[in-house]
Amino acid sequence: MSDQPHVYDWFARSAATYPDVTALEVGTAQLTYGELRDLVERLASRILAAAEGSPPQRVGLLATRSVSAYAGYLAILRAGAAVVPINPDHPTARTAEIVTAAELDLVVSETADGTTNLAVPVLLAGQGELATLAAMPAPDVPYPRAEPDDLAYVIFTSGSTGTPKGVPITHQSICAYLELVAGRYGIGPGCRLSQTFELAFDGSVHDLFVAWGGGGTLVVPGRNQLLAPVKTVNALRLTHWFSVPSLISFASLLGTLTPGSMPTLRWSVFGGEPLPLRAALEWRQAAPDSRLVDLYGPTELTISCTEYRFPHNTSDWPRTSNGTAPIGSLYPGLDLLLLDEEGKPCDSGELCVRGPLRFSGYLDPAQNAGRFLTPDLQPAADGPLTTRHWFRTGDRVAMHDGHLVHLGRIDHQVKIRGHRIELGEVEEALRQLPDVRDAVVVTLGAKDGELELHAAVCGSGCVPDRLFAALGAQLPLYMRPRRITVLDRLPLNANGKVDRQAVVAELGGSS
Repeated sequence: MSDQPHVYDWFARSAATYPDVTALEVGTAQLTYGELRDLVERLASRILAAAEGSPPQRVGLLATRSVSAYAGYLAILRAGAAVVPINPDHPTARTAEIVTAAELDLVVSETADGTTNLAVPVLLAGQGELATLAAMPAPDVPYPRAEPDDLAYVIFTSGSTGTPKGVPITHQSICAYLELVAGRYGIGPGCRLSQTFELAFDGSVHDLFVAWGGGGTLVVPGRNQLLAPVKTVNALRLTHWFSVPSLISFASLLGTLTPGSMPTLRWSVFGGEPLPLRAALEWRQAAPDSRLVDLYGPTELTISCTEYRFPHNTSDWPRTSNGTAPIGSLYPGLDLLLLDEEGKPCDSGELCVRGPLRFSGYLDPAQNAGRFLTPDLQPAADGPLTTRHWFRTGDRVAMHDGHLVHLGRIDHQVKIRGHRIELGEVEEALRQLPDVRDAVVVTLGAKDGELELHAAVCGSGCVPDRLFAALGAQLPLYMRPRRITVLDRLPLNANGKVDRQAVVAELGGSS
């Protein structure tokens, strides 16, 4: 096997070492490493045959939470192409946008639904097609191999509306990431790792190859199961959990986060959004034998670039100004810089990062504008980006007791009638009130054309008037929401994060 970085090798090495160990479990379907590898090779040969002309460079994957999805992901890589995951729940128009923006050569789809008007060939790989492939003789074809600087996958980071923004990640970058993190969680045969993320969210790449790189079993909960995390952990006998922190709120809402209620967990990893310390404590008490980790990183920096590992004793846990867990320390080999509003280095400001995990620019170069800085901190002009260029994350961070703390998005810092306000600070003040399980604050237009703060909270026993009164002792008048609405639960997007646009719609306005 080549020593050149290729993410498929992380699976292939385990398939050669542990052919009889279960690699994938989706519902009642279970495939060993050997069975999954054989299926992948047959599907890869079909991908090569289905592509018109030369071997495909970029292949869309229109599937989710099925054997087709995970076999398809590996098969695209085996065929030497880059994977472009597409959420089947997205509107057909958005799927067509991604097909065009990514310049796809082919789409592998679990069903024919939503594929009739795509401008590229479509290869069906549903349950019936896979059963046919499994019964076929092993293919004898040469599989093209991507180079380290070739793309491994492309993630589109915008929501279901707006212009898709393609983030391409090379084999070199994802393999560098796996070299840094895959050995941290003690993965081996017998380990059962959750796969909570949709494939169109880059946290899924961590799940797939951290599991398969060590010979663990990737266990895929159904979407409904994700809304009951404690029951799911126990029913699926999970040893490793990775999700967005919002799912802790669902478990808390159900009243299932009782002490010792998740005895099988050895590692609990959270990322994708800030982790409230109160939520972390609830989870830790329910899984007392589990190490607790908070990861941070935008898609552009290959999944995550910092880690904070909570001390074993909760009495040693940090206390931060905004009540969220630190995001920890930067991975080895990366450089960081904090910049103030004038673009000068400071101790608390926008986080900029460079190093081997940094991507090399969006698929559409026009979207690079304002996101990169030269080594001397000037806006990067059009042209190639070197390894010395800084990526502007858009996140505000500060150093606290030797660890980075996430203070919020630059675009979540708003100005209300002359006052500059951090939405995260108001949200944390709400979370600290009795009965409030979670909170989100958004801006809506007032009758006079100015912006005003509106809050949505969830938690049994919440009464808006009482919350207003309690906030009066914590926040100045200009930081208090104009209105507080109590919801049964905060709406989440397909990746499990709090959906701020859905909150805006729920509150009856536009931000």
